[in-house]
Amino acid sequence: MSKGYEFESETDTEVIPKLIKYLYDNRESDSMSFSTLVERVIQQLEGAFALVFKSLHFPGEAVVTRRGSPLLIGIRSQYKLSTEEIPIQYNGETINVQNKNYINRVDTSNALHSVSDRMAVEIYFASDASAIIEHTNKVIYLEDDDIAAVAEGKLSLHRMNRSAGEDPVRVIQTLQMELQQIMKGNFKAFMQKEIFEQPESIFNTMRGRICFDTSTVVLGGLKDHLKEIKRCRRLIIIGCGTSFHAGVATRQILEELTELPVMVELASDFLDRTTPVYRDDVCFFISQSGVTNTVGSSISRETDCGVHINAGPEIGVASTKAYTSQFVSLVMFGLMMSEDRLSLQKRRQEIIDGLRKLPEMIKEVLALDDQIKSIADELYQQRSLLVMGRGYNYATCLEGALKIKEITYMHSEGILAGELKHGPLALIDHHMPVIMVIMRDACYTKCHNALQQVTARQGRPIILCCKDDTESRNMAYKSIELPHTVDCLQGILCVIPMQLMSFHLAVLRGYDVDCPRNLAKSVTVE
Repeated sequence: MSKGYEFESETDTEVIPKLIKYLYDNRESDSMSFSTLVERVIQQLEGAFALVFKSLHFPGEAVVTRRGSPLLIGIRSQYKLSTEEIPIQYNGETINVQNKNYINRVDTSNALHSVSDRMAVEIYFASDASAIIEHTNKVIYLEDDDIAAVAEGKLSLHRMNRSAGEDPVRVIQTLQMELQQIMKGNFKAFMQKEIFEQPESIFNTMRGRICFDTSTVVLGGLKDHLKEIKRCRRLIIIGCGTSFHAGVATRQILEELTELPVMVELASDFLDRTTPVYRDDVCFFISQSGVTNTVGSSISRETDCGVHINAGPEIGVASTKAYTSQFVSLVMFGLMMSEDRLSLQKRRQEIIDGLRKLPEMIKEVLALDDQIKSIADELYQQRSLLVMGRGYNYATCLEGALKIKEITYMHSEGILAGELKHGPLALIDHHMPVIMVIMRDACYTKCHNALQQVTARQGRPIILCCKDDTESRNMAYKSIELPHTVDCLQGILCVIPMQLMSFHLAVLRGYDVDCPRNLAKSVTVE
């Protein structure tokens, strides 16, 4: 901006074309190549990106590059290709691959092209193979900081510097799968794949937003509105189903970090009431219906500001990774709101340290899949299942019970353990399966009281507990031991066994996990 370049939007992406234009306007020589300009741009970029550059100044050329975000090149030709592996050209360096000398980037004889001059090679750029599989099954996966240039129908690959042990070529791979298989990978269902994607989806939700070194949290979509939000007197969180549960799961920590009253409302019920909403209230609308987990979706266009959860598309109708990413997004909002409160700094640091370790802890929980399946083997013929907990894990019970209802068609109920004697205790006997969430937090003793009520009535509780909790384990019919994290994040680790349990129950009962009857989602694959 100081050099006189004007910005038309608020997006960080626009910085990139402005920067390359600045470098083009100030280039040392008119013969500078398009890919050299791109190389200079990416040296100045921080964070993750996958970029395709096209320019009026370089007609008939395209340059692509990536760092952190996926990018692949699809290749289609009716004629034989000049090579099955493209050598990487480094800055002016000559390298030897299979006794052939490859010279620097100005030599396009090392580029990929069709052997026949009559037929061009079609080249596709995409972030995922599922986008191009209908056109070609030949792909090249780019590595971080690879620069691929297409000019005169030829594809060449460049890198700035060569690292020790680095592969000096990129091989053209042939995908031997159908579209559905590529998207599903080695999983039986999209829902199962999405459960196992949670270490990555949680990481992506936090990426570029939490700086762990400085313990700062910046949600770009809310940054410009933060002063107004901080002046509010009440937070109202509105959602349906799983999104409502994400609000319930984070209400307690939001109340603690913002010191504001937080209302969590079911959207349909909120619509049916004439609830007074004041000008100094802030309303959060949470959605996970597939298409809203993307930039440019309806909800993002209708609201003043927002946070994209960046979990990637969710194709299984029963939401899994979107729930945990919404959970983390709301916690990050609380951290951002409390950054200048001295009395909360120790608590904030504890939560930020917990978030740093969260993806690895999720991997530990996913490793319990076989154990969870063996419990599902015992439960799948039951007609009903109760899930109990309280405090930070009440939402886990609601969400776990919803997952079981949604895809296994079993009756299931999430029960607040503190409400047991006000009615639900009447359901407990030797035959009623009960899952209890008992974590080492402020509600531990109270949860144990509920556990004693259940065992006194011959209940056989399956308990989700912390690894070192021998007391709970000894009272359990079966136990699932989870890694221990900060109390307000424990719900993320506790919900994953419930997601896996519902998946295995549905498979054992012979149902289509991804397309439960009577339900749909905008991106559901038929």
